[in-house]
Amino acid sequence: MEHISTKTGDSGQSENFVKERFDKDDLLFETLGTMDELSSFLGLSYQIRNYDYLRVIQQRLQDINSLIATNPNHQLYAKLRPISEDDLSVLEKEEQILLDQTNIEPKFLLPGSDTSLSGSYVDVSRAIARKAERRLVHFIKGTKRDDLNNPLKYMNRLSDFLFIYARFLSETEAKK
Repeated sequence: MEHISTKTGDSGQSENFVKERFDKDDLLFETLGTMDELSSFLGLSYQIRNYDYLRVIQQRLQDINSLIATNPNHQLYAKLRPISEDDLSVLEKEEQILLDQTNIEPKFLLPGSDTSLSGSYVDVSRAIARKAERRLVHFIKGTKRDDLNNPLKYMNRLSDFLFIYARFLSETEAKK
């Protein structure tokens, strides 16, 4: 490969998944970019502590981004993997497994204030997940995309999961 620069975005526009052009500061790209930021930080969290379920979450985020980036009226949309009730259930079950092993004290902890480096990375991921959720809410309102209700539920529950996971890491690493 000689180069990867297409120069098609030099004018401040880019394309969604089905080649529709939008300004790069469109809420579409703000939402996609925040989701990508979250996935990237989860990848870093995975490298710190190899918890395979983080890879599953990253894949679901990729699925959500594909849905966001595709016009639901386009024929390609039907071929995309939706976020299902099963995805929500699996996330909740994984959260419960961690919660059963974690003592959550009824007090506020400053992110990164414990002795767990990996928990601190997950705290950052949780904060980015909340930002991504806010972006998704704004995107859904602006586009009237009711097809994104399950992805929104997933994002809401993901930040809860990440909170529990960060506390779990803090607790298990403190015991070492």
